Amino acid sequence: MSEIKNIGVLGSTGSIGTQTLDIIAEYPELFRASVLTARRQWKLLAEQALKFRPDLVVIGEEEHYENLREALKGSGIEVATGAKSIEEAAAHPKTDTVVTAMVGYSGLLPTISAIKAGKTIALSNKETLVVAGELITELTKKYGVKIVPVDSEHSAIFQCLVGENREEMRKIILTASGGPFRKLSKEELYNVTPADALKHPNWDMGAKVTIDSASMMNKGFEMIEARWLFDCTPEQIEVAVHPQSIVHSMVEYRDGSVKAQLGLPDMHTPIRYALSYPTRLHTNAKPMRIEDYATLTFERPDLEKFPLLGYAFDALHIGGTMPCILNAANEIAVQAFLEKRIRFTDMPLIAKKTMEATGWSDNPDLETLIATNEEARRIAEGLVLMHNS
Repeated sequence: MSEIKNIGVLGSTGSIGTQTLDIIAEYPELFRASVLTARRQWKLLAEQALKFRPDLVVIGEEEHYENLREALKGSGIEVATGAKSIEEAAAHPKTDTVVTAMVGYSGLLPTISAIKAGKTIALSNKETLVVAGELITELTKKYGVKIVPVDSEHSAIFQCLVGENREEMRKIILTASGGPFRKLSKEELYNVTPADALKHPNWDMGAKVTIDSASMMNKGFEMIEARWLFDCTPEQIEVAVHPQSIVHSMVEYRDGSVKAQLGLPDMHTPIRYALSYPTRLHTNAKPMRIEDYATLTFERPDLEKFPLLGYAFDALHIGGTMPCILNAANEIAVQAFLEKRIRFTDMPLIAKKTMEATGWSDNPDLETLIATNEEARRIAEGLVLMHNS
């Protein structure tokens, strides 16, 4: 890597976004932040902008625009606002790689914009492929764009496949920590609180992803994402609960060999790899000492206790708009749980009923996906209100 690579960070104030900026700061001779966007955290966005001096910053919620503009007055940094501006920022002409670190459905349209502009995608927003996997796959082929995964599990699979013949892959084994409720009974889950669910045993993540990890919905979405990233069938994907979070995922080949990628549970590692691929960069970060992890255990997920994972497999088998419907229902349910409007155990019920009640379409275009997402959200919100009444 000789020339400086310009990085656009969509969602720079979130967990992945801030860690991406750590990597950019670690290698100033290799990377530069060209674009930063955030939804509402304008103060942190302003601090980041003054430190990294991007060409453009965008705040999603328009009510924060004047505060951000005033904070950056005289800096020479362009300031914009609104969802449409985030889409335009994703296609910024000075950007080489776009890190899609936005949370949820909101990452879909900016990612499409970046693909159409020919940017390399460092994909952290798994919902993009959950909602529109087939469409995104077609677009990346049409525009000759490469997607390099940022999620630790997909980065692990990606690394295990480097140099291998994809036709020799028998299956993918996605590992899951099991979250904070792995040892609780189904009955005990009824009374867990948002504070309980946000205490992840291994990873430091944003609230939405942490709740999804606790319900194992996150692993369901990662399974759908893997189907599109690695061009495999649902039957070729397994999930293994691995509480230590050291083996990030595995690939089994047709000769019986299994390749695994190991590392400490630190998102800086897969982010660093995504930005530098195909080069591996030297780091002074703490190395993993294998003797400190002499016991690594694996177990099958409990789909009766965590039904959302099973619904994700169902959605992928059904195809069409069903993964989009599941994602929309889950986003509404997670927010309602965080706001203490429903119980943890209500989330799967809302997802299932939304999947049953929302109109389904096979081989949808973007307009159909957008309409389906809106319909599913309305239905899910109605179900939340019923549970809360």
